[in-house]
Amino acid sequence: MTGQRFLQTEFWADFKSNHGWSRLFFKKSGDGSLEKLEHYSSEIQDAERLTVLIRRVKFFNIAYIPMAPEFAERNPEDKVDSGAIKNYFGTIENLTRELKKYLPSRTLFVRFDVPVDFTDIEEKNAFIKSSRGGKGKKSRVDIQPPDTVLLSLDKTEDELLQEMKSKWRYNIRLAAKKGVEVSRFRAGDEGFQEAFDRFYELFEQTSKRDGVSFHAKSYYMDLLSRGAKDEGGTPLVTLYLARHEDDYLAGIITLFCSSEAIYLYGASGNVKRNLMPAYLLQWTAIGDAKKYGCPVYDFYGCPPTDDENHPMHGLYLFKTGFGGKLIHRPGSYDFKLSWLYNFYEAAEKFRAWWFKVLVKRLHGR
Repeated sequence: MTGQRFLQTEFWADFKSNHGWSRLFFKKSGDGSLEKLEHYSSEIQDAERLTVLIRRVKFFNIAYIPMAPEFAERNPEDKVDSGAIKNYFGTIENLTRELKKYLPSRTLFVRFDVPVDFTDIEEKNAFIKSSRGGKGKKSRVDIQPPDTVLLSLDKTEDELLQEMKSKWRYNIRLAAKKGVEVSRFRAGDEGFQEAFDRFYELFEQTSKRDGVSFHAKSYYMDLLSRGAKDEGGTPLVTLYLARHEDDYLAGIITLFCSSEAIYLYGASGNVKRNLMPAYLLQWTAIGDAKKYGCPVYDFYGCPPTDDENHPMHGLYLFKTGFGGKLIHRPGSYDFKLSWLYNFYEAAEKFRAWWFKVLVKRLHGR
């Protein structure tokens, strides 16, 4: 990927530091050493930057590095040889040792979300298999979604429409024909507060209907406020809201930056779903991302395969129908710094089971 991923930006780190995390900024040198910074200056290249998030959990700390360090530049369709994988994780091991002296005491481990893209899920599995044997351990819990859909925006709008499934083109036109209106809002715009309140109401409906969790209202408000103006390289965060007559039907929040556009959050109501507002919402955001200059639109999270038995199979169909490529990533890896990591890992595994299995079963009943 060309440019800095949004999860590694100072913008995102500052935002997360207002919601339970602290952050550290570093400049990486060619010899593997780190220089701690207060902020990133424009003179520091994207490849030299490393953003680390830290969270306090009871009496301990965990360190998290999302989407870094970058793997060698490659086509996602190409295979990765075992030697390159070994060297890559050797680099991460060295980075962990160098980072340790800057971390708070009682930091249990450093978790990396490794940014290696595959279009073939078997190649991803082979990567994970080849990574075994080092000091890093594949985490049982992935922080960022390991599977997603990336839509390249280096085409005309007509070409983008032509490459999506015909039913998707039909649904986009149907929504517009039936009078669904999509409005854009940024913090500070006239009508923003009412639009945001409506969006959050849709979020609550989505949570009750689908059994998904969401953040406090202040979390989304803070994000939208920080990304309200496209100034000095700051990502642009926008709320899109679909409305039909007096009914608010669905909404999404997107983030645009020079390297990517991200569909971060979405919500939908329980009325007039037959008007297909979600399709027009996404198409509007895709068009805006293209005009902004984003090279790719990331639908950000998707089931890994076309499995009809998957509980989120509908999400798979929706996101892949826009014509993008299904991408698979290895997910999270942990490099432990304390023997107490084993207890944390067991607790995290139980928590994941509780929310993903038991709570969803109870909700389904």
